[in-house]
Amino acid sequence: MLTDSQRRHAAEILRSAEQHRAPVAPLVETYPEIDAEDAYEIQLINIRRRVDAGAEVRGHKVGLSSPVMQRMMGVDEPDYGHLLADMELAQDHPVAIGAYCFPRVEVEVGFVLGDDLPGEGCTEADVLAATERVVPALELIDSRIRDWRITIADTIADNASSAGYVIGEGRDPRELDLKAIDARLTSDGALLAEGRSDAVLGDPATSVAWLARTVARFGVPLKKGHLVLPGSCTRAVDVAAGQTCTADFSGLGPVSVSFI
Repeated sequence: MLTDSQRRHAAEILRSAEQHRAPVAPLVETYPEIDAEDAYEIQLINIRRRVDAGAEVRGHKVGLSSPVMQRMMGVDEPDYGHLLADMELAQDHPVAIGAYCFPRVEVEVGFVLGDDLPGEGCTEADVLAATERVVPALELIDSRIRDWRITIADTIADNASSAGYVIGEGRDPRELDLKAIDARLTSDGALLAEGRSDAVLGDPATSVAWLARTVARFGVPLKKGHLVLPGSCTRAVDVAAGQTCTADFSGLGPVSVSFI
């Protein structure tokens, strides 16, 4: 467990790394005693700083939602981060690759909430009842930790490695089998990755329900209008300038992001 002063210092390390695009050594090397509680508090220090400066929370993302990634990190549940308004990307506006450290994209079935979700006891049925639409989504992930040498504490503290997101139009979730949405990620016609929505905890709605229950312990609600990214259907893929990445989802359609 870290002191408040150590948490603030760790948050400043990550903030400076992001601002200057100068990745740093894993936090666990500086603070071997850091744990998940410390890491979430470090994340919140930087989120509060951005909100105080005018950013708006637009939702949350879930990470480590596949059993493979959980085993790799030595954990038995996902983690989460915040989605802010200044992280939203547009399909018709190329993204400057130089604004990030080690950018990658992930393919996700996003949930746009039409009503607030309950916290404690939230179920998949609650998620479906509250979801206005599910949307094709790409999450831009990035690590302020050098060479992606992250532990679970590093990624949590670093806002679950989230950096941006872009979404398409979407559909009513009741019109789809959310566990059987096929997804393909291509770039200029070349297949980069493919998967299916049940790679996310067996059902992406399960991931959203987990998030609602988890953040409720910290007094954080998932509100009407929020976007929830429940986890990737595919492996993360590195991106480069000059590339356009398109994710195509059965029943949902495509979403794209270009890089310069």
